[in-house]
Amino acid sequence: MGSTGITISNNFFSRHNEVMLLGHSDNYPPDLGMQVTIAFNRFGEKLIQRMPRCRLGYFHIVNNDFTEWEMYAIGGSGNPTVNSQGNRYIAPSDPNAKEVTKRVDSDDADWSGWNWRSEGDIMVNGAFFVPSGDGLAAIYSKASSVSPKSAGLIDQLTLNAGVLGGSRYSHRPRFPFFADIAR
Repeated sequence: MGSTGITISNNFFSRHNEVMLLGHSDNYPPDLGMQVTIAFNRFGEKLIQRMPRCRLGYFHIVNNDFTEWEMYAIGGSGNPTVNSQGNRYIAPSDPNAKEVTKRVDSDDADWSGWNWRSEGDIMVNGAFFVPSGDGLAAIYSKASSVSPKSAGLIDQLTLNAGVLGGSRYSHRPRFPFFADIAR
């Protein structure tokens, strides 16, 4: 409630229905100033939705790897600003789930004023991002925090995402030193 200056980075997410929700409610004015950066994460297998779901505020989603989703990847309500840059979106095989974005019904169902953009993103397997708004650079500058790298570098940029000293496929530490600490 009213948080800002939030960074979510270098994580590996898998096997979740609702991955993350940012913002208290669609009608909570302190969240209008929320600024969130989501960078260098891997959104992996068996994820359904909310990678993230954004309420109000400014969201810079930069250099992440979205490897399938069952419903959508980025959702929003309450008119958030979403700046997607340098991400790779790999759509699932389901022909009804190719859209990256989902705007949730709110009091203002006219999304033409919602500022959402995709810049330098790679769309794979039919993935598509529905932009909206007037695209004013000043609006997006508030939602920018990290200079995006080319989406072609996603494998290198997210290589170490996940558990420190562990494998993204196992909860066991790779290094004996960490195993001793865990006991």
